[in-house]
Order: sequence, then structure tokens, then C-alpha cells
Amino acid sequence: MKKVRAHVLISGRVQGVFYRMSAKKMADRIGVKGWIRNLPDGRVEAVFEGDEDAVRRMISWCWVGPPGAKVANIDVEWEEYLGEYKDFRVLY
Repeated sequence: MKKVRAHVLISGRVQGVFYRMSAKKMADRIGVKGWIRNLPDGRVEAVFEGDEDAVRRMISWCWVGPPGAKVANIDVEWEEYLGEYKDFRVLY
């Protein structure tokens, strides 16, 4: 399976709705590595690494998010896979 890396910016109502913790649960479930954090401008930023199918599934999940989230847009930048993460973390 091809390994990929995606740098993702999610906008909408994505802070204060347990978006990051819900993303961590999903990433852990499907084997995606990387991190997620809130940005001061109200967006959420994440880096996903892993098998291409799992990363694409994670990006699809981001469009829905947890109950209470209302995603307006997602920007995805595909980057070179580095394999630098051992797990998925919520950054504070």
C-alpha cells in the first residue's frame, strides 16, 4: 500500500465541538499517524500520514466531524511521506 502525507486545514464550526479528540479516535481506529491542533483564527490544522486509503478516509471523516461540527471547507496539500510519527496526537 502506498504511503502518503496530507496537510489539512479545516474551517467552519470546528472548535469547541470536540473535533480534535474525535479526530484522534478515528485516526487511532484506522491507523493514521500525525497530529491535529486548533489555530487562533478558528480553523483546525492537521497532518495525516499512513496508507493512502486510510489517509483519504480520514480526510472524508473531516468533512463530517463530530456531532456539533459544521465544516465549511477543507484545504488539502499533499506532501512527501516522511514517516516521522509513531502515533496520532492532539496538540495544545
